[in-house]
Amino acid sequence: MSGPADRFTRQSGLVPRERLAGRRVTVIGVGAVGRQVAMQLASIGVPRLQLIDFDQIELTNVTTQGYRHDQIGQPKVGATACDLRLVDLSIDVTVVKDRFRPRQDRGEIVISCVDSISSRAAIWRCVKSRCDLWIDGRMRGEVVRVLASDDPKHDEHYETTLFAAAEAHTGSCTTASTVYAASLAASLMVHQLARWLRGITVERDLSVNLLASEMMPT
Repeated sequence: MSGPADRFTRQSGLVPRERLAGRRVTVIGVGAVGRQVAMQLASIGVPRLQLIDFDQIELTNVTTQGYRHDQIGQPKVGATACDLRLVDLSIDVTVVKDRFRPRQDRGEIVISCVDSISSRAAIWRCVKSRCDLWIDGRMRGEVVRVLASDDPKHDEHYETTLFAAAEAHTGSCTTASTVYAASLAASLMVHQLARWLRGITVERDLSVNLLASEMMPT
């Protein structure tokens, strides 16, 4: 039986552990996409995670977000933190049961998994000059969009995606979602982190339409 030291053997060429050491990742929103992101981050060995979300688990979240029936009524950040520790006993998880606030401390890697364009815009303008990597996931039904910036302070493209809610690429993640689309969005987002860790340029804007079997880089 392999010991704990062998846990990362198969991903060693894809996720450099030395680049993860000391890093803290902040995940804002642990709903459909954010919970999947957090679980994948724990699996690849992110040592420090911060979860920010004000919401509680409802019945529909069992279907669309991967929560369990026995977690209904619990804060999403608390339930997710407990599950992360089942993946990695040594992981340092901090939870903030609140909306994102400018005064909140955060990691140098920020992953946005919130529902609305207005929330994304507010968070982006607050953190873009104070983070090293920004990743944003959007989803409606079977359409996923992932945006990333490895130079948020000087990024000019991301701002152009923050249009009025009526023109948004996606609506609220609660309007139409599935756990399989959320898992895909999370995988593409965590992939951007892995690219960055390996010194590969991130994909700044990528869309996937599952029904049409299309992947469209922008």
